[in-house]
Amino acid sequence: MSTEKTSLSKADAPAATAPGNPEAAADAVTAVDPRLLVREQGFAGYVTEFRRKMRAGDLGSIPVVLGLAVIWAIFQSLNSNFLSAQNLNNIAVTMVGTGMIAVGIVFVLLLGEIDLSVGSVSGLSGAIVAVVSVTHGMSEWVAILVAIAAGAVIGAIHGFFFAQIGAPAFAVTLAGLLFWNGLMLQLLGDTGTINLDSEGVVAKLTTYYFSDVAAAYGLAAVAVAVFFASSYLDSRRREAAKVPARPLSEILLRTGVLAVIAFVAAYVFNQYKGLPLALVIFLAVLVLTDFVLRRTSYGRKVFALGGSVEASRRAGIDVTMIRISVYAISGTFAAVGGIFIASKIAAANQGAGTGDLLMNAIAAAVIGGTSLFGGRGRTWNALLGVMVIVSIQYGLALEGIATPVQYMITGGVLLATVVIDSVTRKTQKTAGRA
Repeated sequence: MSTEKTSLSKADAPAATAPGNPEAAADAVTAVDPRLLVREQGFAGYVTEFRRKMRAGDLGSIPVVLGLAVIWAIFQSLNSNFLSAQNLNNIAVTMVGTGMIAVGIVFVLLLGEIDLSVGSVSGLSGAIVAVVSVTHGMSEWVAILVAIAAGAVIGAIHGFFFAQIGAPAFAVTLAGLLFWNGLMLQLLGDTGTINLDSEGVVAKLTTYYFSDVAAAYGLAAVAVAVFFASSYLDSRRREAAKVPARPLSEILLRTGVLAVIAFVAAYVFNQYKGLPLALVIFLAVLVLTDFVLRRTSYGRKVFALGGSVEASRRAGIDVTMIRISVYAISGTFAAVGGIFIASKIAAANQGAGTGDLLMNAIAAAVIGGTSLFGGRGRTWNALLGVMVIVSIQYGLALEGIATPVQYMITGGVLLATVVIDSVTRKTQKTAGRA
C-alpha cells in the first residue's frame, strides 16, 4: 500500500503558507499518517502500535479475553468436566437470557446512564407471555409480540420521564423496578406460577438444537465468509476515499483467527446435541445491533451523545428522541431476555426478574468492556461479559461452592473491571485520547 500524505505537497505549499516566507514553503516537510506507516512496517509496525495503545490505556477487549481464558483454565484444572461439550453447551444456552438484557444495557451505558428496571421488565414479559398464551389461549407468537411491544413501550415511558421531563434516570428506572415487579405479581395471581407448554414455541427457544452437524459447520463457514467479505470491501472503500485501511494480510490474519474460533466452537457443539437455536438468535442480535451502532447515523448519534450532550445538541442531534429511543431499546431487549429466561424454566413465576439478574446484566455489559462513563463500548461486550459471569457460576457449581461465594467472586470481578475502566480513562486523558 503506498504512503498517503495528509498535508499539502511542496508544489501546493506556497498557497497555504505566509506569502512573505517562501523559504518555509520550499522546505515544508510532508506529514504522513502514522497509521499508514504502522501498516507498511509489517509485523514490527503492529507490535509498535500495540505498545503505543497499551501505554495510552487503549486496552479494548484484551483484559476480559485474558480473564476468560484464566477462568476456564482454573476451572478445567479443578474439574475436567468444565470444558466438556455438554457443559459448554449448557453455558451457551444459559447465558442468552441475561445476555439479551445486557445488550440493551450496553445502549444505555453508551449514554453514560443506567436502567435499573430491566430485571422487572424481563419478569413482566415472561408473565405476559404466560397469561396471554396459557390463561387466554392465544397463539404463543402473538404472546411473544405483545410482550416485546410492552417492553418497548415501558422503556419509552422511562425515556420520556428522563429525557423530556428531566427526572434522573436512576430514580425513574428505580421506580420502574418496583412498579413493573408489582404488575408482574398482579398478573400471575395467587398461584404465583404459570407453566408453559413444554412443546410450545417459547419452550423451544432454549430446548431446540440443530442436530445435523452441517448446521454448526455451515454457520461457521458463513460467518467467516461474511466477515472476510465485509472487511475486504470496507478496506477497498477506505482506500478509494484515501483514508487509512487494513491491508489484505491483516484481513486474512483476522479471518483466520475467527475461522479457528468458529470451527472449534462448531466441533464442540456437535459433540453434544448440536447447535443451540438460542445461541444462533443471540449471535444474530449481536451482529444486527453492532451494525446499527457502528454503521448507521443513529449509532453515531448515540456515541456522540455519550461523549458530550451539549456538543451533540449544538451539532443538531435530537437529544430527547435519542434518549427515549435508547431506553425503548433497553426495554425491548429486557423483554426478549425475559422470554428466554421463561423458556429455560418453561414457566413464569414470582421470582422472575428478581435476585441477581439485574446486577448480572449490568455486570455483563461492564465486564465485557462497555464504559460506565459513556461513549465507549460495543454490543459484543455483552457476549464476553456474560460468558465470564456464567462460566464462573457453572465452574463454582461444579465444585459445589455455595451461592454466597459466587456472589462475592462475581462482585470482585466487577470491581476489578470498574477499576480497570477508571484507570484506563485516566491514562487516555493523560495521553490526550479521552
